[in-house]
Amino acid sequence: MSANRQKIVLASSNQGKLREIQAIFQDLPYELVPQVEWNVSDADETGLTFVENALIKARHAAEHTGLMAMADDSGIEVDYLQGAPGIYSARYAGQPCDNQANNNKLLAALKDVPKEKRTARFQCVIVLMRHAKDPTPLICSGTWEGIIVEHETGANGFGYDPLFFVPSHDCTSAELSPEIKNSLSHRGQALRELAQKFPAFSSSM
Repeated sequence: MSANRQKIVLASSNQGKLREIQAIFQDLPYELVPQVEWNVSDADETGLTFVENALIKARHAAEHTGLMAMADDSGIEVDYLQGAPGIYSARYAGQPCDNQANNNKLLAALKDVPKEKRTARFQCVIVLMRHAKDPTPLICSGTWEGIIVEHETGANGFGYDPLFFVPSHDCTSAELSPEIKNSLSHRGQALRELAQKFPAFSSSM
């Protein structure tokens, strides 16, 4: 990337998220760099909503780097489980975060539940803060509807992707190519909204 591109710190250490966000963000005139390059630790996610947690993470990264900061908070909501695991998706099976353990716990929670009651959706909120005290951060969101299958299928993506069936493509998210997934996903939706609103937002700095 060009050395004169302004840097934005990405408040995440999740490699799957990093790849997805960088792929969609690459056409904007900014360089997106993960917070680990500034030795910034993950913030404590003490919020009760995706919006609150995204704000906490973005503010934490901005405070420690002095840069514009972006944070994503996302998860999966299962209707049969009254919206769980929701904001606790990454740590559904406990700490440290373990994708396989999370998937196993979700499958166990839905054991013998019929397909018509296995409806779910991925939610994503992305926050962009101009600085740590930004009173009007840019907040964008996306929702992706699907169904939780009974067995993991597919090797792409990360997290709950092998369990998330996409009716429009008759396969799980983990069976989609990264390009198709980004065109459909909750995170892709939120990032495209951000890209659309970004020029006006950044010009007010």
